[in-house]
Amino acid sequence: MSKEHHYKATIEWTGNKGTGTSSYRNYERSHTIQIENKIPVEGSSDPAFRGDKTKHNPEDLFLSSLSSCHMLWYLHFCSEEGIIVTAYLDEATGIMAETADGSGQFTSVTLHPVVTVAEESMVEKARELHHKAGQFCFIARSVNFTVKHIPSVLVK
Repeated sequence: MSKEHHYKATIEWTGNKGTGTSSYRNYERSHTIQIENKIPVEGSSDPAFRGDKTKHNPEDLFLSSLSSCHMLWYLHFCSEEGIIVTAYLDEATGIMAETADGSGQFTSVTLHPVVTVAEESMVEKARELHHKAGQFCFIARSVNFTVKHIPSVLVK
């Protein structure tokens, strides 16, 4: 039996400078992302699309979602397998291709997790579990391209 999980986010445009969208340059792309009982996130578009570079943009959040989802599954599988992870850091990268008409899509995402485990004997299994995490990540399973993983495992 499968379960459904429902999510809700409220996105409010805050970029009306007094004349609304009277022209392409007369409004800000600023908005607030609010999830009940959580800290609001100030968003904008990417600076390439007239956005505020100091605020999160959808592309940043998309990449972060893929990385976070992978990490959470990875940590879960490590705990089940007796792999003691003491640190995890990912420098995720993504490429979005923009077409001549202004539309576009992400064409690739590569995760570069650096994982620290407690013992040398855990390294091989720790490396292997990235593949399993990629198979289970809800976000990665929802995109139309393969999310690549280039993991490193350290012992400390």
